[in-house]
Amino acid sequence: MQPAASVVIITFNSAEHVEACLRSLADPAWERIVVDNASADDTVARARGMGGTVVLANPENRGFAAAANQGIQAARGELVLLLNPDVAAERGALEALRAAVAPERIGAAGGRLLNPDGSTQAGFTARRLPTLATAVAEILLLNRFFPGNRWNRRYRCLDLDYERAAEIEQPPGACLLVKRRAWEAVGGFDEQFFPLWFEDVDFCRRLRASGWRIVYEPRARFRHAGGHSVARLSPRQRQLFWYCNLLRYFRKHHGRGAALALRGAIFAGMLLRLGATLVGGQPADASRRAYLQAYAQVVRHCVFGRGEAARNRMESGREVQA
Repeated sequence: MQPAASVVIITFNSAEHVEACLRSLADPAWERIVVDNASADDTVARARGMGGTVVLANPENRGFAAAANQGIQAARGELVLLLNPDVAAERGALEALRAAVAPERIGAAGGRLLNPDGSTQAGFTARRLPTLATAVAEILLLNRFFPGNRWNRRYRCLDLDYERAAEIEQPPGACLLVKRRAWEAVGGFDEQFFPLWFEDVDFCRRLRASGWRIVYEPRARFRHAGGHSVARLSPRQRQLFWYCNLLRYFRKHHGRGAALALRGAIFAGMLLRLGATLVGGQPADASRRAYLQAYAQVVRHCVFGRGEAARNRMESGREVQA
């Protein structure tokens, strides 16, 4: 029987979360598809153990964008929900998202992402598309030290009433329902955003530019553990992938001039981070040396023009997933 809709979950070493995610999607009207990016743990076995789940096990890590395209091509539903494995749907969430995209020109919808304590993940559940000003504020640490600044408030939609449905610019790829014809109209995700970051931003920008609308539906509630993919990256990978793909996004949508300005901001931002790390201000998840090396590599590869080469070397090794 043709499913009413499909869920596509991209996994990589997601054994801790995948069963709870799939259990929360136990609606017979929804097809469940897991695309695994060469997990080294028992993610695939656990997913296959959940009855009624289609599992596509890739022999190598393809990254989030390519795996999402793969899953949507395999899906049979006219609506497809992309969901991270550390997200669990609450009662009624799937039907609320289906209802949200019923109008003709609505091409995609995002739900309300909740922390484990039930609070809304404000600043992540919905965002506006990045501008040069909002990107520079992020790079220069303004958003960390002055989170109430106008650029951060705009970018992270901190002025949004999360109790009310609204048209938005960019829900995260962690929970994104799309109409198949909208997906096909813009060609799906750009797989050059490997292995993660900005593929969902790029997709939403192209979707809106094609005349489709994107909405936020507060009744579609999903618990989101958060940090599942990022926690598996080293400081070097985390910094280099984020900045390389940020530059790619700005070259693609804002031109070389904006990308050049962004390189200058990245150089200044890395100097700030290098200085902070030298006095012990690095995050606690890795050593001072690891962060010094990470920031130095961002300067070398992203500021001085070798970002694509660095990313391609990482891509050839398929070191991480999206």
